Parts: sequence; C-alpha cells; structure tokens
Amino acid sequence: GSNAGTGTPPIILIKVFRTLSLTCRPGEYLIGKECCPMCLAGSRVKTHCTEYRSTSCLPCVDGTYTAKPNGLDQCTPCTSCAAGTSLFKPWKLCTGTSDTVCEPLQGFYCIYSVGDDCETAQRHSSCEPGQYISRNGRAHMDTCGCGTSGHCAGNMSLCPSRCEDLNLQQITAGTSAADAQCGPHGVNVGVAVGVSVSLVFIIAVVSLLLFYFIKKTKSSSR
Repeated sequence: GSNAGTGTPPIILIKVFRTLSLTCRPGEYLIGKECCPMCLAGSRVKTHCTEYRSTSCLPCVDGTYTAKPNGLDQCTPCTSCAAGTSLFKPWKLCTGTSDTVCEPLQGFYCIYSVGDDCETAQRHSSCEPGQYISRNGRAHMDTCGCGTSGHCAGNMSLCPSRCEDLNLQQITAGTSAADAQCGPHGVNVGVAVGVSVSLVFIIAVVSLLLFYFIKKTKSSSR
C-alpha cells in the first residue's frame, strides 16, 4: 500500500512534463516529436521539418486554398456554389488564401450565412391578389408585399391607407394605382359613390357646354 502511495506523484509529474515539453510556439506545428515552422497561407507542407532541416512548402493548386498559416499536407478544396440545391452563384471567387463566397441566385434571398458566405437560401415572397411590391427583394432581404387592408413594415408610404386608422370608413378600396378613399362614419357608401359619379358627370357636361358657348361666341364675332 505504501509503495502505491509513493509511486503516484512521479507518474503525474512525468505526464505534465511530457505535455509541456511538446507544446510548440506560435507559428509552429507539432509533428511527431518536432515543432516545425508552419507554411504560409496559400501553401501547404511538402515535407515536414527534421532536426536538421526546416519545413518545405508548396503553393496551393487551382481550386484549393489555405486561409491561415498551417501544417497541412493538403490544401482545402474550394466550395462549389453550384453544389447541392444549386440556389447559389459565386460572389467572390476562390483564391489561394480564401474560399469561394456564395450568394443566392436571382429570386432568392439568404436566411442563414456564415460570415459573408450564404449557407441557406429561400425564394422571395410572391404578391397575392390585391397586393403589390413595395420593395424589391435583395440577396439578404425578402420582398415586402403590401395588401389593400394593411401597411407593409418596410415602406408605409407606398401602402394604401387604412381608413379605420383615420377613424373613417372605407368608400373604395386602395389599389396598386390609387389610394383607398375614406369618408365619415354614417355615410351610405352607395350614396357616396353615386354622388361622386354624379359630380363627375355634371362637371363633364358643364365643360362641354362652356366649350360650345365659347366656340359659338367666336364664330358670331367674325
């Protein structure tokens, strides 16, 4: 029992010593029992260092990259934006020191990205009957559609008025070409529409009569 107790501390000390002795400095990597200098970004290890020579490096070939100083035997293959669902296109091409950055195709927008790179895309919203596009969708933002009975959070100035917000009643609904027409509560909508049509008709008749009268006056003066 006493031998086991006295034997434990040296084993712990030996393990700590070995771990500490194999810790490399920044800019180095561990291979076997050697701490070798890393290759620069854009390159990879050709042969690891030994006690007598330093690390030998090779540049990454086309279609591969390394973004940081490293001790890799192979460069990392560049991401293909066309892989998988094919909803993406290259935004930044792959170089020896950086991966491809993808963005959604036309008609889609990004819903999940890692850094600048879009990982998941979704189709832009489509307008329903009675709606119009108040803001076109972009690569990282959905379309903002707006109906005839509500505001679009993106751009209220392009949306038809909500008569109830103005404490009025709706006479005619808003469209993509004209705002909603509102009137005071208690007004019969049918009567209001009829009056509006009558006024337009009266104005048209009066205009024609004035035109005819002016033309006849000019003819008489000759």
